[in-house]
Amino acid sequence: MAARSSSRSSAKDRPSYRCTECGWTTAKWLGRCPECQAWGTVEEFGAPAVRTTAPGRVTSAALPIGQVDGRQATARSTGVDELDRVLGGGLVPGAVALLAGEPGVGKSTLLLDVAAKAATDDHRTLYVTAEESASQVRLRADRIGALSEHLYLAAETDLSAVLGHLDSVKPSLLILDSVQTVASPEIDGAPGGMAQVREVAGALIRASKERGMSTLLVGHVTKDGAIAGPRLLEHLVDVVLHFEGDRHARLRLVRGVKNRYGATDEVGCFELHDEGITGLADPSGLFLTRRAEPVPGTCLTVTLEGRRPLVAEVQALTVDSQIPSPRRTTSGLETSRVSMMLAVLEQRGRISALGKRDIYSATVGGVKLSEPAADLAVALALASAASDTPLPKNLVAIGEVGLAGEVRRVTGVQRRLSEAARLGFTHALVPSDPGRVPDGMRVLEVADIGDALRVLPRRERADRARKDAPEQS
Repeated sequence: MAARSSSRSSAKDRPSYRCTECGWTTAKWLGRCPECQAWGTVEEFGAPAVRTTAPGRVTSAALPIGQVDGRQATARSTGVDELDRVLGGGLVPGAVALLAGEPGVGKSTLLLDVAAKAATDDHRTLYVTAEESASQVRLRADRIGALSEHLYLAAETDLSAVLGHLDSVKPSLLILDSVQTVASPEIDGAPGGMAQVREVAGALIRASKERGMSTLLVGHVTKDGAIAGPRLLEHLVDVVLHFEGDRHARLRLVRGVKNRYGATDEVGCFELHDEGITGLADPSGLFLTRRAEPVPGTCLTVTLEGRRPLVAEVQALTVDSQIPSPRRTTSGLETSRVSMMLAVLEQRGRISALGKRDIYSATVGGVKLSEPAADLAVALALASAASDTPLPKNLVAIGEVGLAGEVRRVTGVQRRLSEAARLGFTHALVPSDPGRVPDGMRVLEVADIGDALRVLPRRERADRARKDAPEQS
């Protein structure tokens, strides 16, 4: 009996392993959790002890919600208007924001500019760099003009040292670049690991809430574009921002993914140049090519980035193919949607010259068009390139094109038309029932792709019809 009880006791005290992501348990260690397929999340833990929590002393009495002072959560401007737009007016005291993006996209440049502009006599800023030396950051600050006597700079990779700087500087804004390169000496594992990222983020969040200090954390991304580290990191912070942009283009977009203090459909536009990074209140000029006369294969559309309308240009080029399988190359457009527009034009628009030609399609200025509202502009640009006939001047096309050739309605047509009218465009192709039309703009409602193709000159359409008609004996 004693032996049986001893074996039961040893089995109870035997350590087991648990996945920190999904909670799956096992008797032995595994490198990958078979339940949630996460790597490096299985950790050892002892037998659970039965504990009870006694009521403790409360830190502050519970109040009716109407008596809670909301002025303490008033946002303070960062000094960068485009970033304030995405944040919902600025940074709230005690809020923690996570900014993630690919290497070289300009995260450090943007946050260094924010650090200098947010630093004032009453609000100090502490910039902690864990990836570069202090002298390297100083050189960048000299280049972009981000110098302030109230901006403090420290190069640390130890969490305890970062917390020590908070006690000495007492900043109103903390910027940490980056959360994956800081480690806690109390936690086992290399910097950037699951446990280290969770501990560092948790400690800084607690410090921010206790001190009423705003915090901006820089986060790395994986090769798939997701934020590196445990998913818990995104749940803990108050704001999650994605910094996007092609490194070969000047345009950069800050997109809000999560925001407890504002909307998540706002987008901030920036231009990256040799002197730093500047906000673009009117970025449509980057996506347009002003010409005296229209050129075949070009069409303008209005896309919505969040709630902001942007006029963009779609270009297409068709040439005779020298290979059995013609090329289909896209840049800034989804290849699948371009292929769909080619099929619709050939089947519904009766344009048979596209199937045996190399086709190249792209956008201007590095903008990426992924919403269906750009379908009509893509189709018209392809048709214009195939017929070598330019579209009318000052024309924009808005609408989603279905596989049956119908032109469907899209959201925000009135906002799109207002933006086009503001920039001087006078004609628009839109789906039926567009709503209120801005003054000075002529709108042509189209029901299908055949109606839209009538904007091409009549002579060219007649030549194409004769070419497609069967020969009579």
